[in-house]
Amino acid sequence: MAELLSGFFSNESTFGRIMNKAWIMIVSSFLFAVFSLPVITIGASWAAVNHVMLKTLRGDGSIKPFSQFWKGFKSNFKQATIVWVVTVLLLVAGYFNIRICEQAGGFIGMMKYGVYALGIALAIVVIYLFPTMAAFANNLKNLIRNSIYFAFHKPLKLIVILFFTLFPIYLTITDPQFRPLYGFIWVTFGTGAIGMLTAALLLPEFKPYLPLVDACGDFILDDDGNPMMPGQESSAAGAPEAPAEKTDAEIQEEMKKLGM
Repeated sequence: MAELLSGFFSNESTFGRIMNKAWIMIVSSFLFAVFSLPVITIGASWAAVNHVMLKTLRGDGSIKPFSQFWKGFKSNFKQATIVWVVTVLLLVAGYFNIRICEQAGGFIGMMKYGVYALGIALAIVVIYLFPTMAAFANNLKNLIRNSIYFAFHKPLKLIVILFFTLFPIYLTITDPQFRPLYGFIWVTFGTGAIGMLTAALLLPEFKPYLPLVDACGDFILDDDGNPMMPGQESSAAGAPEAPAEKTDAEIQEEMKKLGM
């Protein structure tokens, strides 16, 4: 009986893996809330959450969420803060433009729908930009281009990610009666859950362009000490390559187009 319980609660069991990921979501949500208190750091905090979730899903899930969050926060701080500040400024400008259009009425009033369309486009780019930033090291221009590519590469995933990201925010803003409850959910596990869902949906799209990792999520290095890319492991082991959806040449060509 003791052995059965020990196996059930071990980190290698299904229950253990679920609990470990739940713990990572809780810790990430709490850290996001703490690190976002200055407000200007919300972008870097969200990039850090994405870093933690991608790291978790790429390995066996046994990571140190505190240290990984801090690593993701530091490495993406500059770019994520720039994106966040510009996003807030654009949202404020869009809000006042909509108010002006509504007060003017007539043809000018109809222009508010164009502002709404621009807002949706901004939301798509920003929502995809932070996980792309957490996954790839690149300049901001290329990261924006890459996020647009990944967003429209799988439209169904785009709809799912937009819904589960924007709808909870909409409820929090528009439902003051239950706002304390929503705040509790955000701080305890909500932010981490959205980050985990986003990472799970985007990781298959990211993987062909990411270096290989071991069970701990660390890069696998070749003989020269460089991270190995997909396809290199077969040639390094001297084994025939398994059939793949994309050849190495195709992946390299797509990486060039994406600026990677």
